[in-house]
Amino acid sequence: MKAISKTVCGSLALLFVLSGCASPSPGPAQAEKKPDNEAKPKSEAKPGEKVKINYWTQERGRADFLKSKVEKFNQTNQDNIEVTLTILSDNYAQAVDIAFASGQAPDVFNVGSAVLGPLSTLVGKNYLEPLDGYMTPELKQRYDSMRAEGTNMYKGKMYSFPNYGNSYRLIYNVDLLEKAGYKQPPKTLDEMVDAAKKITAAGKASGIYGFSLPYKSAQSAMRRSAQVIATQSGYESSGFDFKTGKYDFSGYQPIIQSFRQMWADGSTLPGSESLDIDPLRAQFAEGKIGMYFSAAVEPGVYDKQFPTKIKWAAAPVPTQSGNPGGAAYLEGGTWVGISKDSKFKDKAWKFLEYMYSKEILMETQEVAGWLSIVPEIVAKAKVPSIAGTEYFLPGKYDAIWPLPPENIKPEGKTSDQEFVDYILVGGNLDEVIKRLNQKYNAALEKSGQQVKPDPSFDPVKLQGK
Repeated sequence: MKAISKTVCGSLALLFVLSGCASPSPGPAQAEKKPDNEAKPKSEAKPGEKVKINYWTQERGRADFLKSKVEKFNQTNQDNIEVTLTILSDNYAQAVDIAFASGQAPDVFNVGSAVLGPLSTLVGKNYLEPLDGYMTPELKQRYDSMRAEGTNMYKGKMYSFPNYGNSYRLIYNVDLLEKAGYKQPPKTLDEMVDAAKKITAAGKASGIYGFSLPYKSAQSAMRRSAQVIATQSGYESSGFDFKTGKYDFSGYQPIIQSFRQMWADGSTLPGSESLDIDPLRAQFAEGKIGMYFSAAVEPGVYDKQFPTKIKWAAAPVPTQSGNPGGAAYLEGGTWVGISKDSKFKDKAWKFLEYMYSKEILMETQEVAGWLSIVPEIVAKAKVPSIAGTEYFLPGKYDAIWPLPPENIKPEGKTSDQEFVDYILVGGNLDEVIKRLNQKYNAALEKSGQQVKPDPSFDPVKLQGK
């Protein structure tokens, strides 16, 4: 991969690189689709030279763990391979697109990040190499039962394997909540709004506010909050209604209204509109935020990345009624994959095989604190000792939802952007939802996908699965 300037490294918000700066240079925001019939490149390193493999991820909360595993591989592999690890921030999706568009794509990258979109999108952009031809008997035995079309497999081809699952919770400062009169975390949206207001009233003079989200990225903010509440309430996160086979965003009305109310009340940390998730975490670690929403990576974040002395905890997300009508979505089913553009696919596979070894998978739970969803690992691995992990153990009200229609591209702004605009500026939420219903259903029709309604679909039945 070509070396580039420090300016580009800064613009991509590069947080950590093992063995140097290897970020992509500026280019189009979206990569052009390349033909899928190119011959498989062979390793081009000269005899005696190390083959350099670039590995990208956004898993900042486990940086130390990933660094140690890459270092061990570099020291012990017998194939003369040197892996460079690059860890990116909330601009991960943009960086990946730029890298592929400019011919500087990583050899191996994390494909499990929600910000990259569904697997079909990555395959459609010709970013990923199918892994079926590389799989060893051991990997086939481990993962054959976990093949899932649209998740780690597309049109019968496997592109990544499962490792850990990401559950989502309401994360809160225990002391701030208790000072606001709440001995238990809020279970309803109204309680959440009230608690945020009371935390702010008690702490505003000291720069303490009741709530925050990383509104700088609408997708990041909504993915970790409103969409989780929607699924816990019984509504599919993208707004798709399986019963009717149409999009209907009306289930979001009370959720988005509660976020708007916390903004209008002044209960949201000032400047949240320009915050990425890491600066928000830093503020929470300093005791300046009462509540926010995020995923199972947070215990690792507060153990290593932002060590904190505050007393924090996490709880199931609140709903309008306080009673779950569905199950909060559980992310999982993929982890890392090989770039279609890699010149060293055979060597990239050697590294991938190492990362998916039983030893590393066991350590991802026991040491790094990720929560495995691989049955063989779940049966043998110890529960992570990292404080706070216990709050994120998948339970009855966490589930992997069925997939909605893929690659639906509405005209204009996405639902995430529309909702964040309303939260920050106000307006007519009913009109926003009406507009979203119209343009998403128009996009669904334009996509040509044949969607069959399922009147019997019951989100409550996802509970306990």
